[in-house]
Amino acid sequence: MIRVHHLNNSRSQRVLWLLEELGVPYEITRYQRNKLAFPARKFVNSQVKLHLDYLEAELGGGPWFLGERLSAADIMLSFPLEAARVRGGLDRTRPNLFGFVERVHARPAYRRALEKGGPYRFAE
Repeated sequence: MIRVHHLNNSRSQRVLWLLEELGVPYEITRYQRNKLAFPARKFVNSQVKLHLDYLEAELGGGPWFLGERLSAADIMLSFPLEAARVRGGLDRTRPNLFGFVERVHARPAYRRALEKGGPYRFAE
């Protein structure tokens, strides 16, 4: 049996989703996040904008990054895009990425992973 060490509001939510997509049984060990200060926010925000612009163009209006079918690449890209939507930077001015996050959130396996993983503020 696979054991996932899951930190709330983290990238490990993608692992839960991937396991749900694959139908693989697993157990969860949960951990709680502590808040930390982040002094380099201005630099990071400028880098986020550059990356979002690049990904918006790469998605090109298709449903998923590698074409018509969901892939592990989509699962891996889901967390940074969800975080950008909640923290700022990703809004409806980037319709391809905004739609991508909406499609991610609509997937049944994604919803099951949320139920099992517990509260996840990036799925709001």
